[in-house]
Parts: sequence; C-alpha cells; structure tokens
Amino acid sequence: MHRQEDVLARKLSPRLTHFDRKGSAHMVNVGAKDETHRVAVASGRIGMRPATFRMVVEGSAAKGDVLGVARGAAIQAAKRAADLLPLAHPIAITRVAVEFRFEAARFEVLLIATVECRGRTGVEMEALTAVAVGLLTVYDMVKAVDRGMVISELRLEEKRGGKSGHYRRDL
Repeated sequence: MHRQEDVLARKLSPRLTHFDRKGSAHMVNVGAKDETHRVAVASGRIGMRPATFRMVVEGSAAKGDVLGVARGAAIQAAKRAADLLPLAHPIAITRVAVEFRFEAARFEVLLIATVECRGRTGVEMEALTAVAVGLLTVYDMVKAVDRGMVISELRLEEKRGGKSGHYRRDL
C-alpha cells in the first residue's frame, strides 16, 4: 500500500499543489511567494422562462430588485470564499465588480464577476464563488414563479498575475 501512495504522490505532486508527497490534501504554503497584482474573471448563466426573464430584466419581481440583491450576494460571496472552500486562503480583496448581460434570444442572464487583489495567491476561487452565489440568488428570488431555471457554464474566463502567468479561455 505504501508503494501505491508514493506512485500516486509522484503523479499528482507536480501538477496538483493541494496534495503533499503522500497524496494527502493540504493548504499550500504561499509565504515565500511574491505579492503581485492578481485578477480573475469568471462567468456563468441562468436560463429561465420568457415571463421570468422579463420580470428579472424589468425589475418587477415580487421580492424586489433581483439583480441588485444578486450583485450584493456575489460581492459578499467573493469575500467569503475562504470560509466555504477548505483549502482556500483568506485574501484581502481590493475589488469585486459584478456585471449582468441579458441574452434575450435564449432567455438567459449572464453574470460576470471580476475580482482583484494584491497578494501571494490568486483570486480565481473568489470570482467563481461570486458567480455561483450570484446566480443562486437570482434563482432564490424568482423560484416561486419558475422552479425550472437552469444554472450553467460556471467557468473561469481569465486570470492574470502570479507565477503561472496569464490565462484566457479560448473561444
């Protein structure tokens, strides 16, 4: 059994930094890393029935300003990512921006979150968490009229800063 763990560790360690040499999960030590400006952009979408889409876009939902509440939830979620993800570091975020785009032909709302910091580790998880919670908030606020909504395509669009450099999703 010990030999299998060593083989697993050698396979995982070079690529997956959240595993130690024995294959056990651990929080990465970022103490020796340089502080750099880091940015992450994530997106996701929620599809709904046409009447629900109009309600969200027009701001006429019974519970109030769906997108305003979702924006606040997304910002709060970015700040709380380390509380939700066991191996994520608490990060001093310097900026969270949340943008909504409407895709009327598909009755979808696209949420884009941009998170920035000056730190030793990236903000990808914060951006992804912001999008996920923002979309869940949209769902929560209008679920009384449309329980069939679909949240999809949660993904990292771009990240800048740090040792691994710049990543941008290929279209």
